[in-house]
Amino acid sequence: MMKKTDKFIQMLHNYLTLFLPKQRGSSPHTILAAKQVWNMLLNCICAKTDKKAETITFADINNETVLGFLDSKEKEKGWTPKTRNHRLGTIRAFFRYVTSLEPTLSYHLECLNKIPLKKAKNKSFILEYMSQKAVTALLCQPDTSKKMGVRDTFFMSLMYDTAGRDSELLSMHLCDFDPVNKKVCLLGKGNKPRMVSIDDNTISQFHLYVRLFHPTGDGEHPLFYTIRHGKAGHMSDDNVARFIKKYGKEARKICSEVPAHTYPHLIRRSRAMHMYQAGMPLEVISLILGHEDPITTRVYAKADLEMKRKAIEKVKERGFDSERPKVESTPIWIGNEEMIRILCGLD
Repeated sequence: MMKKTDKFIQMLHNYLTLFLPKQRGSSPHTILAAKQVWNMLLNCICAKTDKKAETITFADINNETVLGFLDSKEKEKGWTPKTRNHRLGTIRAFFRYVTSLEPTLSYHLECLNKIPLKKAKNKSFILEYMSQKAVTALLCQPDTSKKMGVRDTFFMSLMYDTAGRDSELLSMHLCDFDPVNKKVCLLGKGNKPRMVSIDDNTISQFHLYVRLFHPTGDGEHPLFYTIRHGKAGHMSDDNVARFIKKYGKEARKICSEVPAHTYPHLIRRSRAMHMYQAGMPLEVISLILGHEDPITTRVYAKADLEMKRKAIEKVKERGFDSERPKVESTPIWIGNEEMIRILCGLD
């Protein structure tokens, strides 16, 4: 018979290994993200209580614990409100699963539902991206004389070259990178694969990276990984966010165009904007980005202030302004009672 203290861990294990992949059919991105959130939360609880992970119970996952976890990670890792809310949603999702199996445990979900979502500034009308000069400065920051520097440079270069999401790169296996045919296979949202071409520079970095990190050439091995408890697993998105933030701060010292805050998705957006500025049709950019709805990509056309400025300058250079009719100094309706009646809708 299962011990009471084992119940939480067993249900979490079933949720991550059976329910999400086999019953719900969740994508590898969703499953990996859930595992990473729970690893962080359990490690946080263990550090504060001196408990071992296998002894954690439902009582340990309370409102105060989760709120403290979110607050500490937001401060420590610089989580945005969107990221924080996503992590909270991941935790709640597990408790919805638990409640469906054992309604008597619904109390825990009710407590978590009382934690409010954090509001973020409405930036829907602003698209943040870096200039090509800023991207170059960022990619030059890792010390490639060191092993981790080679990894970080390759990761950021691959992200920029493919305009891929960090989750898509993190779920890649070695066999997904095809240097012969100059393409990679990315698994996007909804488990939808797409092929994206890569350039010679990225391929050169790949060969250097493989010599250092994949000496056995095992194609099923995660392309980007970290060693934990002696086992290799997919590298976490928090690890990526950490080193991109670090390199961004260093790059800003030599290039003022680098934003004060750099994050993984900023590289993807920057690449998409640069492709648009180079004249690539939005429909093609949409395919590269893996957008289900091409309308999503139109934000790049709306956001490119530099292109708008240059267009206005061209209009002025061609003398179009001088050809525009001059505005009369005296409005034509002054003293014209008939026009006034028409404008006011009196007739």
